[in-house]
Amino acid sequence: MVESSNKVSAGGAMPSSESAGDVSDPDACTESGAPLDIAQVLESVSATAYRWDFNTDTIEWADNAGTMLEVADMGKLGKGRAFALHIDPEHAGARYDGVTGAPRAEPGAARRYALHYRFLPDGRRGKPALWVEDTGVCFTDADGRPVQAQGTLRVMEDRRQEDRTQPASGHDELTGQLNRARITEALGDLLSNTSRSPANGAFLLAGVNDLTLINETYGFDVGDEVITIVGKRLARVLRGKDCIGRFSSNKFGLVLHNCKAEGVEAIARRLMAAIGDSILDTSVGAVAATISIGAVILPDDATGAQNAVGRALSALDVARVNRGDQFSFYVPCERKETERKQNVAIADDIIRALNDRRMMIALQPIVTSRSHEPELYECLLRMRRMDGSVVSAGEFIPVAEQFGLAKLIDHRVLELAIELLRTMPKVKLALNVSAATTTNPEWISALESLTGKDRSILERITIEITETTAISDVKAAIEFVSSLKTLGCRVALDDFGAGYTSFRSLRDLGFDMVKIDGSFIENLGTNAEDEMFVRTLIDLARSFGVVTVGEWVGDERTVQLLEKAGVSYMQGYFFGAPELTKDEDGREAQKPAS
Repeated sequence: MVESSNKVSAGGAMPSSESAGDVSDPDACTESGAPLDIAQVLESVSATAYRWDFNTDTIEWADNAGTMLEVADMGKLGKGRAFALHIDPEHAGARYDGVTGAPRAEPGAARRYALHYRFLPDGRRGKPALWVEDTGVCFTDADGRPVQAQGTLRVMEDRRQEDRTQPASGHDELTGQLNRARITEALGDLLSNTSRSPANGAFLLAGVNDLTLINETYGFDVGDEVITIVGKRLARVLRGKDCIGRFSSNKFGLVLHNCKAEGVEAIARRLMAAIGDSILDTSVGAVAATISIGAVILPDDATGAQNAVGRALSALDVARVNRGDQFSFYVPCERKETERKQNVAIADDIIRALNDRRMMIALQPIVTSRSHEPELYECLLRMRRMDGSVVSAGEFIPVAEQFGLAKLIDHRVLELAIELLRTMPKVKLALNVSAATTTNPEWISALESLTGKDRSILERITIEITETTAISDVKAAIEFVSSLKTLGCRVALDDFGAGYTSFRSLRDLGFDMVKIDGSFIENLGTNAEDEMFVRTLIDLARSFGVVTVGEWVGDERTVQLLEKAGVSYMQGYFFGAPELTKDEDGREAQKPAS
């Protein structure tokens, strides 16, 4: 955190170079008449000097600046914005505010400042870091805008080698404020106090809006500056006993003491005004930012820290959707609370099933058109509950994705499939993977490890990716598909037609197979539009040399229409329901002929 102490002399006029002392004049003399070597004096105290013109953003440096700051070419730091990019992101925005007095500098003043911050000689991608003391005076015009700053930078030798990668204990590295653990601890303390006394409080989550857009437009360094400045401005609004901490990448948690609902809303609106009513001065110039806030009243609407956090997050989601008013209280909803508890219970069941090896796969045949002989089998996930009942993937996969468990499930399905392929050397299997797995290099490594890169196994595997997953990150999907095909696997685009894959994306992604979404197949006999659409998809895939699969085939009429349209393969209950490879008791069930 930038440390500062400031004294303001109102009405101070801009001094001339003589009255300010020209730090670069070698002919300056002491009272005794002996020449004064300013450079020698500065070097003796490990310091250098500068003059910063805000109108041109030009910085003039003393001759020893490069030596003191360990920068080979100080010409590259001749602009204020360039110099800012050599300040740790944790401190850059606060340093500008500290020098200029933003956002409310006094007009026509000579404002003195003394700041401590980390200077990065090699820039933000380098490792060296120097703590410097920046002392000087900033002159403002009649409107309070900064005109010129001049001062000295002294390298603080006692902190010279401090490792900037290690945050202070309990504090966030970027903002210097409390970290997530400490702000959650403060929230717990408040709840503990409210349980012993009637005092009310609140927990707020403030999220910086459109931070991804800021990062993409200006770069992540500027995004870090925005977060730092926002955190500092929010802290200024809080009262004495209140506290703030960085909760996640773009969110701040705020704990308010002794505050009822009307007071909470008033504070929240002051917080939003502190960010949205004035621009943020960054190293690349002015950046506009806004925040949304979700609040939960304590202890009325939450009695535990984690519960309070979850409900504040829910309120924040509501606030972000409502662009007209970006503040929202948590409103109790019995239905949502019931759903939340059910999802938590399902997530717990998933974890237990993974640990107890109660995840299983059921196989459904994908048959060749005309002959109706099985070409391969799709692995469909099943979970056996503690009571022995079996549930299909549709009942728990959405919860698994919500709780970040999809990658663990994909890994377990891979293990089961490879085990089955080793015992059945003529069978081919198709496996579904989640969106999370397509960007997870560990899954590819697991595939290589479990198969030993044995192509006799790998060439019998088809990996299915949904169309939604493919188009959400085309670049990542291309890399994933390429890795699989290099190993020898085939790759299928699942639910084709349900999304908006362009013809070019279909070509660039390099799929071997497309599976036409079943919602277009089930009404083929009664819906002419679906029939025309399916024929178009089949023709499109054929033009790219990609085989097709018609899903959800349920009757003879659908079979005839698909074969007439030229489909390559078919899948559905007409050709066989999914069958478990093991029954509930772990006994081997009927397997496809090998």
